Amino acid sequence: MALTTKLAEQVEQAAAQAGLKVAGAGENAGFNGMPTELYTLTLPSDPARRQTLELSANTDLSKAEFQQPVHDFLLQAAKRLRNPRPECAVTLGGLPISFSSWQWPFHLSTSGADTYIVHGEARLEDGKTPAEQQLRAKISASMTVTFAEVVAAPEQPFAEGFIYNAVRKVMDQGQIELVKSGNRQPVPVTTRYYSTKQGRFIFNDTDEQQRQDFLASKVYWLSGVLGGNAPVWLLDPRDAQYLNTTVAELQKSAEALSGDGLLQFEQDREFAAATTPLMGHHAEFENNLAEAIAFTKPTFNEEMRAGNTNM
Repeated sequence: MALTTKLAEQVEQAAAQAGLKVAGAGENAGFNGMPTELYTLTLPSDPARRQTLELSANTDLSKAEFQQPVHDFLLQAAKRLRNPRPECAVTLGGLPISFSSWQWPFHLSTSGADTYIVHGEARLEDGKTPAEQQLRAKISASMTVTFAEVVAAPEQPFAEGFIYNAVRKVMDQGQIELVKSGNRQPVPVTTRYYSTKQGRFIFNDTDEQQRQDFLASKVYWLSGVLGGNAPVWLLDPRDAQYLNTTVAELQKSAEALSGDGLLQFEQDREFAAATTPLMGHHAEFENNLAEAIAFTKPTFNEEMRAGNTNM
C-alpha cells in the first residue's frame, strides 16, 4: 500500500474482515478537486478480480454508524468479485449493462441547485459489440440535500447500491437513452424511491414470475454470454432491493429455475451457471434486448411532425 493514513489502515482492516485484500492505494481527487483516497480491492484467491473503492480523505470508518454498512458493502463486494463480470448487472427489461467510471463521493451541484451529484457511466454489454462501439449512457445521478439525510454519508459504500438501482429503474422506464456518445443524462433519486415509514428503498414491485424471469436473464447474460459459463451470484441483496423482495425469495425463485433445468447450482447454492436449455432460449433473450433498447429511444408524434394535427 502506498498510503499510511488512518483511513488506509481502516480500509485494510475492514477489507480483511470481509475476505478481501487491498492490492493498491493512493491519493486521488474527486469532482471539484476534493481530496480522496482510491483503493483497489481483490480476492486473495483471484487477484485478477478487482473492485475500486473511493472515499473522501477525511472519512472516518471507525464511526459506529459506519461500521456495519461498510462491512456489509465489502462482504457483498467479495461475493460479486466471484462473478465473471463483477461490474455487470441486468435490468428487468432485459438489458445487460456494466457500471464504470463513477466519481465518488457525491459533490454539491455546481449549478447552484440544492442537490448532491455523482457522475458515472452505464454501458450496454451484449457480448458481441466492440468496446469502442458500445451504446452507453453518461449519468448524472442526484439527490437533494434533504434526502441525503437518510444516507449515512454521501460516500460509495453507503450509496452505490441504490444509485445503481436507480439507474436500472430509470432505464426500465425508458428515461435513459443508450447512445454511442452524448451528454450526461439525469437520474434523480427522490423520496419516490424511499419509504420513510419502512426505512428502505423501493424500486419495483415484482411477483414470483418476474423474479424468475429476472434471474434467468441474469444467468443467461452474465454467465452464458459474458461469463464463459462461469457461475454468477444469485442472492445479491442489491438485486433484492431492486426487485423489492428478499434474498430468501430470490433463493426460492432460483430453486424453481433449477428444477426446470435452466441453471446449474454450485455446491453452496448461492451461485449458478447457465445450462444448455437456458441458452436454447437465445432468440427470446435477444428479442427482449432489442425491445428494451427500442424502449429507451425517444419517439415523435409523426402526425404532428407532418403538420396533420389540429391545433
